[in-house]
Amino acid sequence: MTFNVVIPARYDSTRLPGKPLLEIAGIPMVIRTAIKANESGARVVIIATDDERIMDAAQKYGFDALMTDKNHISGTDRVLEVANQKNWPIDEIIINVQGDEPLIDPELIKLLAKALQEIDINYVSACSNFENFDDYLNPNNVKVVCDKNKFALEFYRDPLIKNKDYWNPEQQFHHIGIYGYTKKMLDNFCILPISKLEKNLKLEQLRALENNLPLMILNYEGTIHRGIDTPEDLSVIRKYLEDK
Repeated sequence: MTFNVVIPARYDSTRLPGKPLLEIAGIPMVIRTAIKANESGARVVIIATDDERIMDAAQKYGFDALMTDKNHISGTDRVLEVANQKNWPIDEIIINVQGDEPLIDPELIKLLAKALQEIDINYVSACSNFENFDDYLNPNNVKVVCDKNKFALEFYRDPLIKNKDYWNPEQQFHHIGIYGYTKKMLDNFCILPISKLEKNLKLEQLRALENNLPLMILNYEGTIHRGIDTPEDLSVIRKYLEDK
């Protein structure tokens, strides 16, 4: 199975300035993410950045990195620029791993890559069951509704169910922010206009649904560690890794 992992890593962050280079147990966050991605067996792992400091960190730890346009609207646009710089063919399989996922499971990456290779699809993501009702209520945890064939129908943040007595954990799914696509699909996606709903909810995958692009959602049964968006998230991950 041949596939590539691209890790978008923008330096600026409103809540965590310089987020990709924040150290976790002595290693920059984006490097920890790249180490886990490399364990997936990807043909190449490339950090797509907009800052020389991240380039320097990647080189220090022996990872490939490419400089991309600072003005990209999303990480997906950054991934496409890497694919174009590398002249990857239209059937190339690309997994987009967020740079703030230092505990990403290599098996999750392989799950997406295998589906793209073995099933007649060109766009995949993943979901898991919520661990508890409080996680479901949290608007930072994105919810996904799928049809019987596991294609996404809806993504949302605010919970539809507010009373735990009516909550069924086997029917409510937590969307995991990892994406896999062919290069052809990536080309098509990035030329589509950004809708108001996508902009308001900050959910890029809504662009696919609004343009009738089938997005298959794979069930992942492993442990989910949240990405790092806030100082609190960073503290939790630091403690987790330092205690190991």
